[in-house]
Amino acid sequence: MGKTNSMSKDQTKDLLAFIKPFDKYTQEIVLWLRSIVWDLYPGTNELIYDNYNAVAFGWSPTDRVGHTFCSIAIGRTSKNIHFGFYWGNEIADPKKILLGDGNQYRYILVKDKKDFPAAYIKKLMKEAYANSLAKVNDNKLLMEGATIVKSVSAKKRELKKKPGEKKK
Repeated sequence: MGKTNSMSKDQTKDLLAFIKPFDKYTQEIVLWLRSIVWDLYPGTNELIYDNYNAVAFGWSPTDRVGHTFCSIAIGRTSKNIHFGFYWGNEIADPKKILLGDGNQYRYILVKDKKDFPAAYIKKLMKEAYANSLAKVNDNKLLMEGATIVKSVSAKKRELKKKPGEKKK
C-alpha cells in the first residue's frame, strides 16, 4: 500500500509535486475541482496515481480503487482534465452529458470553471457515493480522511509542448 497521510484536503504536497509539470491554469482548475469534492465528502479518502499517461486522483470510502466514486485526471499529452465516475455506467445521467462508452468509467471534460455543471455533477456524485458504499462488503475496510499515494510511475510520458514553445 502507498503512503497515508490523515490530513486529507490540507495534504497537497504530493499532489502539487505531481501536477507541477502542467500549466498554472490547469493546476488551478484541478485544485478547484478537488476542493469541491473534499468540501462535500470530507470523510472520504483521496487515492493518488502519478502514472505514465496521466496524473489521476479519486475519492473512496476505503483505500481501494474499486470503491472509488469520483476522480480527476489530467492527461500528459492531451492535457485534458476529466472529472469522472469510476462506476459511471451504474449511475443515472438524465442529461446525457457523461462521455465514455467503456464498461464502467464515465467522465466530462473540464475546460474552465464557468462551464462546469456543478449542481448536476453534485447530484451525480451523491448517487456515485451511495453506489460506492454499497460495494464495500466489509465495514472494517472503511476509513476516513486519508490522502494516499497509491502509485508513482518511474517513467512518464512527456508533456507535449505547444507550437513554438521551447523544451525545458
